[in-house]
Amino acid sequence: MTRQLLIVYHTLTGGTLQMVQAAQAGACAETDVRVRVLQARQALVDDVLAADGYVFATPENLASMSGIMKDFFDRTYYGALGRIEGRPYASLICAGSDGEGAARQIARIALGWRLKAVAERLIVCTHAQTPEAIAAPKQIEAPDLERCRALGEALACGLALGIF
Repeated sequence: MTRQLLIVYHTLTGGTLQMVQAAQAGACAETDVRVRVLQARQALVDDVLAADGYVFATPENLASMSGIMKDFFDRTYYGALGRIEGRPYASLICAGSDGEGAARQIARIALGWRLKAVAERLIVCTHAQTPEAIAAPKQIEAPDLERCRALGEALACGLALGIF
């Protein structure tokens, strides 16, 4: 039986997208898992319901998840509530400082959905602190991309094996 992993993300400067692409590459190594990647503004409640597991990826904006990512959760939360309990998830945060605020927000929403965290939140800190650095395109380093790839692979493998 083919399982489905849904990766929902938002990006402005490309850092989160690079992390998502690495996680997708890792997940696609598992042939028994179909990987769907959707931008947050495109993802609908039916996409959430159809998936067996999730990766939520966002930049940190003002110590929070991005507004577009919050909009995704606002639009899908009640339609999925009580219908996806126990499904696995992981989160990717591209942060300029510590990323903890964004990670906490995702964890609280996932708790409400009764999702199961199957990996520690993965935060990549770019140390962008000036207006120019914050707005500039990001380049995620190879070791961090490898961590993202490994997370995607582990989540897909767990789905395929029925561990999650």
